[in-house]
Amino acid sequence: MTSPRPSATAQTGRAAVRVLAAVGRFVRRPAVVDTLVVGTFTAWSLLLGLGADSMLDLSTSLGGRVTGMQVLSSVLTAAGAVALSRRRAHPVPVAVAVGALALVSLAGAGATHGFELAVAAALGQVAAVRPARTAWLVAAGVVLPVVVVARYVPIVAVVGTRLLGGDPDDAAGSVPPGLADLVTPWWAVTAVPVVVLALVAVAAGAALRTRRQRAAEAAAARAREAAQRARLTRAAERARVAREMHDVVAHSLTVMVALGGGAAAALDRSPDRARAALDELVETGRTALDDVRRILDVLHAEEDPVPGQVVGATPGGGGARDDRGRAADDGDGRRDAAGGGDVGRDAAGGDGRPGGEAGPGGGRAPMAPQPGAGDLARLVERFRTAGLPVRTSGLAVTGLDALGATRQLAVYRVVQEALTNTLRHAPGSPRVDVDVRRDGGALAVVVTDAGPGDGAAPAAPGTRRGVVGMTERVAAFGGTVEAGPHGPGWRVRARLPWHEGDA
Repeated sequence: MTSPRPSATAQTGRAAVRVLAAVGRFVRRPAVVDTLVVGTFTAWSLLLGLGADSMLDLSTSLGGRVTGMQVLSSVLTAAGAVALSRRRAHPVPVAVAVGALALVSLAGAGATHGFELAVAAALGQVAAVRPARTAWLVAAGVVLPVVVVARYVPIVAVVGTRLLGGDPDDAAGSVPPGLADLVTPWWAVTAVPVVVLALVAVAAGAALRTRRQRAAEAAAARAREAAQRARLTRAAERARVAREMHDVVAHSLTVMVALGGGAAAALDRSPDRARAALDELVETGRTALDDVRRILDVLHAEEDPVPGQVVGATPGGGGARDDRGRAADDGDGRRDAAGGGDVGRDAAGGDGRPGGEAGPGGGRAPMAPQPGAGDLARLVERFRTAGLPVRTSGLAVTGLDALGATRQLAVYRVVQEALTNTLRHAPGSPRVDVDVRRDGGALAVVVTDAGPGDGAAPAAPGTRRGVVGMTERVAAFGGTVEAGPHGPGWRVRARLPWHEGDA
């Protein structure tokens, strides 16, 4: 079913709106505004200056002076047009200049002859670009002399009286006997338009300046906010890179130390096991080297990497040890949800990640997808090789690999952090259990150890940063984390909503 076509009236209305908008944008251009101002003043001034005799019959009162008045008015109009064309570059001098031309017009032609418009345009520009105090002082300095000259120059009385339809012979040369006669009709008809237009122009210019200032302040505030966001982004990126490097160093070196110790202990009585441990140590070191190279490549990349290939996405953290005295991740503990350099992630040479060391010439390390549910078995196997007696349940739960990639990564990181901290802070633990299962509408991840083995060295005090980081990682999906002592050992328990809509 097709939608009804708009009526011809609606189409015409929309076209008219577009045309008016285009006209409005054109008219608001400074060059167009200046042309309109100068053109309007010139036309109005010439009309009044050259047509005053025919409109007011000035020849009967002033005789041959009318021709001189017309010539003077034309010359003043040209000078005023030139002055107004420069009002944006020199607003205050132009206002003073048109005020002086208005005085000459009053003294020589008996009226402002359009200079009330010129004075208003010049003062409006002054108010638009200068502080209010300056604008009002300039306005007073321009308008007051015009008002005074209009009151006491005899020819103004003649032209003004003729404009009102009176007898110029009664007005010319008259001097008012008192204050009541100070405001005369012929003076009012000359001075009031100048005063009113000047006041309106200054008020409009001041309002325009205020609006521009507010717009500039808003733009500056937006610029400051953007700069602050950029600083925060850079700080977050530095923190992310630091977390990435921490993952590589803390996790990989922890396993490498454990593997090296196990290989040394088994070298005499079980050379095969020692060789296997050394092979795993080399593989872990190669993986760590690749991850460090990848992090440095991303740090110095000129362009944004391809989505899905970059290490790092959402904030998160690793395991922590607190009350019992197990240290938390050497001072950071807050992981990026897509961190690099972890224990047991897809490694070069044998578990699906393309790579190994960079090629000849120091090329960049290859990118790879982030680990997920399918990499948990490899993660656990590496910790077993390092000496942890890990027992698992639920790693092959049907449907676990159907979770979103970031949710799988969160599960992987929780297991990784918990096992890494067990290896570091509970060496020789007789039992470590990893349980990943679906519990109703949530995914439960529980990692429990039985504490350090006999003769293990005491651990350093904890900072609980790892607990905070792991909580933030899981909370990003609407889940919760509980970490703390459990019997003689330690337990980390995380719950994440199974579906996105359950969060």
